[in-house]
Amino acid sequence: MDATLLHRGSITVFDFRCDAGPADPAFPEQHEVHSISYVRRGSFGYRGAGGASELVAGSVLVGRPGDGFVCTHEHHAGGDACLSFQLAPELVDDVEGGGGPWRSGGLPPLPSLVVLGELAQAAAAGRSDIGLDEAGLLLARGFVSLLTERGAARGPVRARDRRRAVEAALWLDAHAGQPVDLEVAARAAGLSAFHFLRLFARALGVTPHQYLLRCRLRRAARRLAEDAGPITAIAYDAGFSDLSNFIRTFHRAAGVSPRGFRRLARGERKILQERLAVSAPA
Repeated sequence: MDATLLHRGSITVFDFRCDAGPADPAFPEQHEVHSISYVRRGSFGYRGAGGASELVAGSVLVGRPGDGFVCTHEHHAGGDACLSFQLAPELVDDVEGGGGPWRSGGLPPLPSLVVLGELAQAAAAGRSDIGLDEAGLLLARGFVSLLTERGAARGPVRARDRRRAVEAALWLDAHAGQPVDLEVAARAAGLSAFHFLRLFARALGVTPHQYLLRCRLRRAARRLAEDAGPITAIAYDAGFSDLSNFIRTFHRAAGVSPRGFRRLARGERKILQERLAVSAPA
């Protein structure tokens, strides 16, 4: 059983859940696309050309098109769940950077991948400023870097790249009230999704989605402070597509709810005192 969480051009994200147990027979399968899956819970065995692996929560399973495999469930009766990212070939080429290490197989819970997997989970649950597509690219790149040991220190950002990043930021700010994702922003910048994400983050210190979210928060805060319109309308006008997500995101950023922020902007002393108390040094 799986549910599609995201489907945008070169990346698709599934919440994959399997209820198979020890009594269920294993059968041959084949990877249809490039994929990287983070095991969220449970366990299962993986048998393929790359060897045999026992995957548990925190493990990563990588698939390459055409590679056959068999999944077994003899050690766990509770099923398993994975957050699975399927990548188009051109995106894999970008992520690999010409190194070509992508191969099917399972990896144990490794610190560098576990933190990225948990970041992806938070993104899937709407608890992170990182976009779900961005989290998938970061997880894929983490896997490639791990295999190729290319974790070299970053060099200086070229002036041309800084300019392109700033121009992209201005474009994102101008279009923050509209539906914008990584693919759309990258296309506007004339870059592939992966190269756009890398260039933007290196030059500006935040990912495109984080910057877009800050643009939307800035617009919403301005409106909350300046007019008495409905909070729902303000959220939608700022670019948020879901009211509950806006309230949660705003509270995480501001430390108060949108309504509380509006009251603070109106000079309500109790809210002001609470915020001063939170901000005061220990």
